[in-house]
Amino acid sequence: MRKILPIILALIGLAGGMGAGYFLRPPAEVAAEGEGADPAPDAPTAAAAPAAVEYVKLNNQFIIPVVQNARVEALVILSLSLEVKTGATERVYSVEPKLRDSFLQVLFEHANAGGFNGAFTESINISALRRALLEAAQKTLQKDVTGVLISDMVRQDTT
Repeated sequence: MRKILPIILALIGLAGGMGAGYFLRPPAEVAAEGEGADPAPDAPTAAAAPAAVEYVKLNNQFIIPVVQNARVEALVILSLSLEVKTGATERVYSVEPKLRDSFLQVLFEHANAGGFNGAFTESINISALRRALLEAAQKTLQKDVTGVLISDMVRQDTT
């Protein structure tokens, strides 16, 4: 019981934090910066400007158990955002359950392969994880999604 109590308390705290984050999040219809404004006289032409993108923060964090020797050794908590083409925000929210399922599958596979052990924040590990998450997102959103951003990542050991 003494080993389970800290895990239960951590999960209750996470649930409370996620609930607060859900109710305090900004509205999804936040307009892009500068939309409708007149361009500056020395602004680059449209042909030279990069493609317009929007950033969509997924509503809830991802909680991934790190299992070793048939025991949960740690929990990894991630917050993800997607870089999408302008106008695709509503589409992301409409397929969010499918995206979350795909992302969880990738995150569980990453955890089971040891991706969250040791120096899990090394560039090569994070790049491989981002690439796998992008591939999963593109299976659902095709070319509307251009990137996956890991905005927060925390590992909490249970021992």
